[in-house]
Amino acid sequence: GSSTYTKPSGITRVKVYVTGGGGGGGASDNDDMANGGGAGGTAIKVIDVTSISSVSVTVGGGGTGAPNGTLSTNTGGTSSFGTHCSATGGDRYGGNWGVAGGGGTATGGDINISGCDGIGGLIDNTGNHQAAGTGGASFWGQGGKGATRGLRSARTAGTAFGSGGGGAANGDTSTDGAPGVVVVEEYA
Repeated sequence: GSSTYTKPSGITRVKVYVTGGGGGGGASDNDDMANGGGAGGTAIKVIDVTSISSVSVTVGGGGTGAPNGTLSTNTGGTSSFGTHCSATGGDRYGGNWGVAGGGGTATGGDINISGCDGIGGLIDNTGNHQAAGTGGASFWGQGGKGATRGLRSARTAGTAFGSGGGGAANGDTSTDGAPGVVVVEEYA
């Protein structure tokens, strides 16, 4: 969770991994299979902390799932390590099968990695809606599974830090994106 990092004695550098929260899965506003939420971005940075004693840390929460017919955006929260680097959360595109949630971005890192977009809901070649979209994968791993036409309860929340939630079938609430994370490795 959000807190303050306090540098132990003897530490001269830290390597931080900063990941935003995953977007919540989509919920449909009609007889569709909804989309997966996007994953949060990740910034990776090595910082000289010889003249730093503490840094404010913010960890972005995961976007919440949405009930059927709700098209509001449940974006994941932004994570940051002071002013050194930050990563935005994944987005959620509400409803229908066409467009899924976009992945978050990162700034200030030595390496800035965008989160993967969620997957759109799937239809077969006869126009029948078959599966809701999977949540986007983050730097840490896969997103939540979407519901299927035959097993609506199969949808799952984002599993890895910052991953997107799976989309819902019509009439159901979608799943939450996973919260972000800030990992600090210390070096003497």
